Amino acid sequence: MSSTCTFGEMMIFQIAKTIPDGALTFHGFGSPLVQLAMHVAKRTHAPHMVLIAGATYGVNPRPPFLTATTNDWTMDRGASSSLDIGELFDLAASGRLHRMFLSGLQIDKWGNCNVTGLGDSVIGLKLPGGGGGCNLSCDVGELTLWTAAHRCPPNKNGVRKFRIVEKCDFVTSLGHRLADGTPRTKLGHIGNGPQWLVTDLGVFDFDASGHLRLHALYPDTTVEDVMANTEFSPGISEQLSISDSPSQEVVDIIRQLDPMKVHEKELRPEDRQRSFEI
Repeated sequence: MSSTCTFGEMMIFQIAKTIPDGALTFHGFGSPLVQLAMHVAKRTHAPHMVLIAGATYGVNPRPPFLTATTNDWTMDRGASSSLDIGELFDLAASGRLHRMFLSGLQIDKWGNCNVTGLGDSVIGLKLPGGGGGCNLSCDVGELTLWTAAHRCPPNKNGVRKFRIVEKCDFVTSLGHRLADGTPRTKLGHIGNGPQWLVTDLGVFDFDASGHLRLHALYPDTTVEDVMANTEFSPGISEQLSISDSPSQEVVDIIRQLDPMKVHEKELRPEDRQRSFEI
């Protein structure tokens, strides 16, 4: 008898795979997909990672379930200790924070993210802002980017509002190059920048120049899907493959941690209907 996983569970698994064992790992407010991915990694392939919870800064918590908001002390249950915000930034500035997760309403070809505002010379839409994302994107060792809104169907006029763009209107958090092409290596920052981007259409890495590159597709997506929904042409890895599916163990962990399916709020309705054999 075959079993299946949902797309949300697939995406959580792909994000979790970007976390190496032993890494000091942090994610702030916002994403249930990332929160679940961190706990999946801790309970499977990365038992020695140090998990810093989002709003509480609890160290290695074991919450009984995912709450509707990351700003809930249930998410701190079982933590061995906790940090304050200054200690977190000190860890990053000293090069001891190994991985963090960032996203944006725009993510460009160099991995820059925009959560500040849309519009070139005049802001047409004010966004929430990046909190400490700017500093942390410069200091954290490796970044995993994600978005569940890569697919952007054309409107009635045939125009797409791209999420993965040629150039961000505003750079909130730093990728591999500035808008003028200056590489981050010339800026003196200690962090290495984005390593992975996980979206609803595929998994991407970055080539030696820092340019976004398609690494893996899902069983139900194609290169054509990626190209049609991206404002520029990403590179394509010579080892392009179909992503592997989570094990039954991983799926069970996700379902035990998220009985209310909080993570599905981050997905489009049509993506909640996607499923894959495992």
